[in-house]
Amino acid sequence: MKLLLDTHLLLWAAGSPGQLPATARILMEDLQNELLFSAASLWEIVIKRSLGRSDFQVDARVLRRGLLDNGYQELAITSEHAVFIDSLPLLHKDPFDRILVAQATVEGITLLTADVLVAQYPGPVQQV
Repeated sequence: MKLLLDTHLLLWAAGSPGQLPATARILMEDLQNELLFSAASLWEIVIKRSLGRSDFQVDARVLRRGLLDNGYQELAITSEHAVFIDSLPLLHKDPFDRILVAQATVEGITLLTADVLVAQYPGPVQQV
């Protein structure tokens, strides 16, 4: 199964694995699953770090390299992903989360999230 991790799960996996929910850890450790990260997550980290958010104090370049070195696949943002956002209900206003939902839906992959609001979207979203 292909799994797209939301930004917080990526940050926890890379820097604070103890914060990962048990379900996420089990899915991520299953060698049958392919783990993906979105360019949108790195974009979110860069922006929120520049705004001084204490929960986003990682170097996105180092995180990206570490994810790639550990077998994660990078998912680029396409125009198809962008226009799909228009069909999503406005359950959550965070544009980064909305593009992750759109990517997962368009690509037919499961988005893993710990966010209760994101988990309410229809489609391939799984709360962990």
